[in-house]
Amino acid sequence: MAFQGYQLLGLVVLLSSFAISVSHETASFNRSTFPAGFIFGTASSSYQYEGAASKGGRGPSIWDTFTHRYPDNIKDGSNGDVAIDQYHHYKEGVGIMKDMGLDAYRLSVSWTRVLPNGKLSGGVNREGINYYNKLINELLDKGLKPFVTIFHWDLPQPLEDEYGGFLSPQIVHDFQDYAELCFKEFGDRVKHWITLNEPYTFSCLGYASGQLAPGRCSAWQNLNCIGGNSGTEPYLVTHHQLLAHAATVKVYKGKYQCKKGVIGIALVSQWMEPYSNAKHHRDAALRALDFEFGWFMDPLTNGDYPHSMQSLVGKSLPKFTREQSKLLIGSFDFIGLNYYTANYAANAPHLNAGNASYLTDSLVNLTSTD
Repeated sequence: MAFQGYQLLGLVVLLSSFAISVSHETASFNRSTFPAGFIFGTASSSYQYEGAASKGGRGPSIWDTFTHRYPDNIKDGSNGDVAIDQYHHYKEGVGIMKDMGLDAYRLSVSWTRVLPNGKLSGGVNREGINYYNKLINELLDKGLKPFVTIFHWDLPQPLEDEYGGFLSPQIVHDFQDYAELCFKEFGDRVKHWITLNEPYTFSCLGYASGQLAPGRCSAWQNLNCIGGNSGTEPYLVTHHQLLAHAATVKVYKGKYQCKKGVIGIALVSQWMEPYSNAKHHRDAALRALDFEFGWFMDPLTNGDYPHSMQSLVGKSLPKFTREQSKLLIGSFDFIGLNYYTANYAANAPHLNAGNASYLTDSLVNLTSTD
C-alpha cells in the first residue's frame, strides 16, 4: 500500500555495525563482505501488514479512520483491512524469511490489538496478545531475532477522540502503560525494543502537511485536512512523543531490562547538501538538519531543542522542565536511523512571510537531488 507522497519500505537491512568498509566492485559484494555479527532482516508496520483490522478483538486506530474517511489520501485508495493478511499467514511469512537466510524481523505491535480502547482500564485483549506470542515464538523457532517497535503511527482512535492523542500530555501515561504491557507479555523473548518509528514523519506528515494519519494541518493550506494548526501542533506532538519515549525507557531499564535486552528509537533524516558553497546556503543546510534530525537528537543527548529551532519557532516550541531534560538525556541504548535520500538546501529568508508552519519555519527551501 503506497501512501500519497510517502511509501514505507518493506525490506531493510538492520545494522549492528556502523563502520563498514566495502569494495566498490559489485561483483564481489556479498554477505561475506559484511563484518561478523552484521544483521540482515526485513521490517514491517502492523497496519500495512497484519490485516484482520476488525478481527481478533482489535479496536480502531487513526489509520483505519484516515483511510476509510479520506480514501483519496492514499494513492490507490486502499486501506489496511486485509493488507497482506500477516495475521492469518504469519507462519508462511516467517518461513520465507528463513528460506531467504535472514537473521531478524522487525515488527510493530498494533496498539489496539492488545488494548482495543487504548487504555489498560479498557481491558487487555488476550487474543491479540496470543497472536504476537505465536508470531514471536515462530520467529525464534526459525532462528530469527524479533525486533519489536512499540509505536509505528497507529494511535488508538479512542485516545484521539478523548483528548487528541499526541496533542495532549495525557498520552505519555497511556503510552507508558501500553509499552509496559508489551514488556510484561513479550520481554522474556524480545531483546530488541524500539519505542517510536520515525517520530519526525508522524509529526510532520500527520500534523503539518496532513498527508498521513490523523491528517491534520492548517485550513489556509487548502489541503484535504480535518483541521489543525501547522504552526503549533507538529511541535506539541514531537514534544509528547519524546516524553513518552523517555518515560518508557525509564520503565524498561528500571523493571524489565535484562543483561541482553536493549531499547532505543528509530529516527529518520535526509542528508542536506548546500545549494551552493555560499555561507547562507551552508547555514541553511545545517538548519534543515536541525529541524529534522536535531529536533529529536538534541533533546536525547542535550536535553533541549536545537538553538536554531528555539530562535525561529519561538513560543510555539514547547519547553522541557529540568526533570524532563534529565529523563531525556541518554534515554537509549541505540539510535536507529532510516535514510532514504538527500536534498539540496537553499536559504529562503522570506519563506514563512505569511502564515506560520513547521514546513516553512526553518527558512530553508529543499529540492530533491534525484
